[in-house]
Amino acid sequence: MSKPAADAPVDLAAIPQRTLYTGARMPAIGLGTFGSDHVTANEIAESVKGAAAVGYRHFDCASVYGNEPEIGASCEEILRGGIRRNDLWITSKLWNDKHGEDDVIASCRQSLADLRLRYLDLYLVHWPFPNFHPPGCDAASRSPDAKPYVHENFMKTWRRMEELVDMGMVRHIGTSNMTIPKLKLLLRDARIKPAVNEMELHPHFQQPELFKFVLDNGMQPIGFCPIGSPGRPERDRTPEDTAPTEDPAIVNIARRHGIHPAAVCIKWAVQRGQTPIPFSVHHYRANLEGIVSDPLTSGEMRAIAAIDRNCRLIKGQVFLWKEGQSWEDLWDLNGEITPP
Repeated sequence: MSKPAADAPVDLAAIPQRTLYTGARMPAIGLGTFGSDHVTANEIAESVKGAAAVGYRHFDCASVYGNEPEIGASCEEILRGGIRRNDLWITSKLWNDKHGEDDVIASCRQSLADLRLRYLDLYLVHWPFPNFHPPGCDAASRSPDAKPYVHENFMKTWRRMEELVDMGMVRHIGTSNMTIPKLKLLLRDARIKPAVNEMELHPHFQQPELFKFVLDNGMQPIGFCPIGSPGRPERDRTPEDTAPTEDPAIVNIARRHGIHPAAVCIKWAVQRGQTPIPFSVHHYRANLEGIVSDPLTSGEMRAIAAIDRNCRLIKGQVFLWKEGQSWEDLWDLNGEITPP
């Protein structure tokens, strides 16, 4: 069989799909659009167009990324080019300063206007904390109005999220950066259950307990930082961080397959059952091609399962709400929600 031309799109039928509890199908890989404070909005918008041209149909956006108007122009061009809206999966997220009951619907409406869309396929509560920070801040930054997670308050936000579904503005709602204790309460009290939980997932941070909980409760896990986010902001870097693309097990597998270690991480993610959303302005085609050919063997999957280091890279220090806390307080490590 002849090799496809370098600019030919990847076979869409070969791209795996995840089936949500509603029966909707979501492409099992997406393009992340967070430029980590160093890639311009216009560059990211160009990547969205390029990614769509090679076969991407899933794009993960957020209002706080500051680039939805530029991505909206790309979406409009993509749709004018003949790709049907029903074939795209577009996600956006509610930022932390918009958790108020009067802010949720307005914020979603603004994202729709910026993205030039009539509806979103998925809308997430970006973080469970109503605390925000200025762009480009360091890890010591704290909102003077920072608050802890209070379930009753979160449910007020979630009721407005449910209204967005009722209004037809979004097809599905979900969570991001949640923990098992918080999800248990939400699943107990929600009228419309979360369809996904977006969470950090890569070979050095596999979160097996949360991963299983999400799947067992009818949600799909979407994984950010799938290759370890080498371009993440300085505020998210600590001396103990590790890089999965430099792990000898990943490097050896990459050598056997003749691919970059990053492609191994993405293959692993899709084969494991999560939906990675790698950000890239240069390698998005290779990421997509990697999941439709030359799968990892069961032995290679076991080798990657064995290198989990429980190394969280996006620790979230800027969302802490009082003095004397450590980032672990955000993640309910003892199985209970950290008290106020």
